[in-house]
Amino acid sequence: MKPNKTDDSLDSADLEPISKTRRKAEADALQDIGVKLVELPKDRLAKLDLPERLLDAVFEAKRITANGATRRQRQYIGSLMRDIDVAPIVDQLQRWEGKHSAENAYFHQLERWRDRLLSDENALSEFMQLHPRADTQQLRTLIRNNQRELTANKPPKSSRELFKLLREIVETETSTATESDISQV
Repeated sequence: MKPNKTDDSLDSADLEPISKTRRKAEADALQDIGVKLVELPKDRLAKLDLPERLLDAVFEAKRITANGATRRQRQYIGSLMRDIDVAPIVDQLQRWEGKHSAENAYFHQLERWRDRLLSDENALSEFMQLHPRADTQQLRTLIRNNQRELTANKPPKSSRELFKLLREIVETETSTATESDISQV
């Protein structure tokens, strides 16, 4: 007697073969990711923790200049990427490209703080309550310089410097908080 194949875990999608069009689209997507990897500088490639064969292929693609050879190398990189999980790579590439939503939200928050500091006099005391280790004098100087630049119709150099300083303050406090959490464990 044959066993009855009424297993609910099998989907009809699992039984259908993948179409040739879909396989080609997936291969093209992996090649596009490979092209982005080739365009990255060496220090960023090192941060991705790629398998050795893939990393060697990416470095080889950077060296190749002939058009046909670069196309074949991209295909080779794409074929190597079929064997690895590309989700962490894509996630990191999106962060570096600024397309990651959490990263965007972080930068928007810093921009809002900068705008508030430049327009509202009370915002500095509020910021200092949240970040007591920040250098108040340096923040005041940049705010004052920005106001002078606005009245003189100069480029917003101090505004950019203020944004960089805010980012440094928040990142320093975040890393300090993380280190203290680790040491308490």
